Amino acid sequence: MLIDQMFIPYSFIEKEASHVEGFSPELALVTIGGGKELEEKLVVRPTSETIVNHMFTKWIQSYRDLPLMINQWANVTRWEMRTKPFIRTLEFLWQEGHTAHATLEEAEKEAMQMIDVYTKFAFEQAAIPVIPGRKSKVETFAGANRTYTIEAMMGDRKALQAGTSHNLGQNFSRAFGTQFMDENGQIEHVWQTSWAISTRFVGGIIMTHGDDAGLMLPPRIAPIQVIIVPIWKKGDEKSAVLEAVDSVQKILKEAGIRVKVDDSELRTPGWKFNHYEMKGVPVRIEIGPRDVTNKSVVVSRRDVPGKQGKEFGVSMEPSVLVNHIKGRLEDIQASLLQKAITFRDSNIIDVSSYGELKEAIAEGKWARGPWSASDADELKVKEETSATIRCYPFEQPEGTKKCFMTGNPAEEVAIFAKSY
Repeated sequence: MLIDQMFIPYSFIEKEASHVEGFSPELALVTIGGGKELEEKLVVRPTSETIVNHMFTKWIQSYRDLPLMINQWANVTRWEMRTKPFIRTLEFLWQEGHTAHATLEEAEKEAMQMIDVYTKFAFEQAAIPVIPGRKSKVETFAGANRTYTIEAMMGDRKALQAGTSHNLGQNFSRAFGTQFMDENGQIEHVWQTSWAISTRFVGGIIMTHGDDAGLMLPPRIAPIQVIIVPIWKKGDEKSAVLEAVDSVQKILKEAGIRVKVDDSELRTPGWKFNHYEMKGVPVRIEIGPRDVTNKSVVVSRRDVPGKQGKEFGVSMEPSVLVNHIKGRLEDIQASLLQKAITFRDSNIIDVSSYGELKEAIAEGKWARGPWSASDADELKVKEETSATIRCYPFEQPEGTKKCFMTGNPAEEVAIFAKSY
């Protein structure tokens, strides 16, 4: 279902007090339309909670209408003052979901389910070892009771908020009068969630796995998993090589592998090698006259540079070749994830004092420590170090804890880092 309303009346944004306060600095306003000044300003959609609630109020009458769930891909605009390709842009594309429920428990279950979905996608598909957790009150989405997040460490060790899920409680339903009649005939306000992941995640994939040679794409999300490059020097070698290339391509395609052949004669094989390495294709297969004679291929891994990543004499026999390539793709997927985990863990420092936090942040690392201090203390950390609480991780250490800022008992550890 789609609520594709690009322009939102400013009065909608104003209805939820914390929402308008949180988004005011990022709003783009339309004041003139058709050459005339508008009676009411329009906001270029920064997020869809307000327009969604306007429609939910019309659609929801009874408990039989619940839960109501919508999901859409939409463009949104936020007036960023420090843009960065993919990561922070004035306009971006995202997937956003909005749900309405009869109870707080159902809404909380939905919010948690979606952050779990995003976490699973990050680990299993994108090979990004995100840290899922709960945002602090200061960092909670404007208008939400609770915000859950997945935080990813980029190659420069900055944190990227890669996806969020919000338990909105009844904040928007009370502001918009979104009500339903329950099974006992009582009128109640709905409980809501919203959640989103954007094209920012593309930037996250680039910055997590890329190297000086270009992109490095995890096989499970790579549009091309295998590139086949034919090699010949003499004209009489061409037909036999291309015949073998065609056979190998068909074998891999039938096995469900995303494969492409570059048989263009405008570029040299060496140029093609560099080109597809830059594009991040996980596996390259080279087939030349000698390989045709030996009924074998040369296989190169994108994640292992040079001769170390090359295997010679891999049989063209269909079952052998398919098993070999599938195995290599899985190896690369697992290797990229493990490399990212090792990098992440080696750059998180456990701290027990504010001085240790300052030192860790100054070194460009993440700081993890017990925290029960005030919002004012949290803002002080941000002002003095430029680091924010990225989240209270779901995975928490056992035992008693003492806040590194105040010395008071703390129930949770928090992760601080500089971010995009």
